[in-house]
Amino acid sequence: MNSSDHDGSLLRRPLAQDMVTLAPDFGTRFMLFVDTEEEFDWSAPFSRHGHGVTALDGMARGQAYFTSAGVKPIYVADYPVVDDDAAAGMMAQWVADDTADVGAHLHPWVNPPHVEEVTEANSYAGFLPEAVERAKLEALCHRITERFGRRPAAYRAGRYGVGHNSARLLEETGFRLDSSVRSRFDYSAQHGPDFRGLPLNPYWAGPERALVELPLSTAFVGMLRSGGERLYQKAQSVGRISGGLARSGLFSRVPLTPEGVPARDAISAIDALIEEGAAVLNFSFHSPTLEPGHTPYVRSAKDQAAFFMWWDKILDYLARRDVKAASLDQFLEAVPVRRQACQAA
Repeated sequence: MNSSDHDGSLLRRPLAQDMVTLAPDFGTRFMLFVDTEEEFDWSAPFSRHGHGVTALDGMARGQAYFTSAGVKPIYVADYPVVDDDAAAGMMAQWVADDTADVGAHLHPWVNPPHVEEVTEANSYAGFLPEAVERAKLEALCHRITERFGRRPAAYRAGRYGVGHNSARLLEETGFRLDSSVRSRFDYSAQHGPDFRGLPLNPYWAGPERALVELPLSTAFVGMLRSGGERLYQKAQSVGRISGGLARSGLFSRVPLTPEGVPARDAISAIDALIEEGAAVLNFSFHSPTLEPGHTPYVRSAKDQAAFFMWWDKILDYLARRDVKAASLDQFLEAVPVRRQACQAA
């Protein structure tokens, strides 16, 4: 198969020639994406109403922490956040100070135009009709441009919900980078995308191959980790076996996030990913987690303190492994110019 036979869909495995080889001096780096979104009840059905944008003190504390640690987060922000004067003003100051970047994050149920029925299936933007996904992307980009003076370069779909049209629409909308692919996860049972078999390292996507996909990082760890996705799928199909393997330390799947992942497991995942040759360790969490009471991961001040202790341990370990932080600009500068883009179109 050649590039003309592959439409660059984010739901298809890329071709070998679509894999991105970063500049040699980039080395192995890590990046932090913050899914910056409204607060809502995660256990309730999706709704256009009943949400807030109030976790600003937590966001400010988190930003101060990461700035002092030399980390420049990418806040992929959704419509309610960028539409809120206080939140947008605070993030605009971080951008002006060159201590953060702002990208786009699409939650369809709270992003205009409100034309679709609010359902679980419709919570994945990439599974909406193409015209609706395009209109919502444009509305979000327009509001971000109004707030920050430029269109966003980075995107992550809410709920990782890209579909077959998403890469093309992101190219058309002017995005340079997508980070929606959660490699080694399958959401098809929840009406969402299946990312099994997709790479961990960055690659070109979209029909023009003008969009860089930077997948979220997930490792298999434990003595049986060489079994990879095939073993994980088999263990999942047998019910309790997967839990037993994880508890015994023999085999488990570990995403790079402080949300529900102990630091010791994240450290094991870092080691596994480096051994696999991962060029970028892509960390993420949700912005409401920065303030107690909004997500299942931080319910109290004690949980909040534990959240930052997690980062203390992880950043210390990354430093010991000589894995430095990379900003969005540093990553994009390390991506080579794709000279064959016209031939691939």
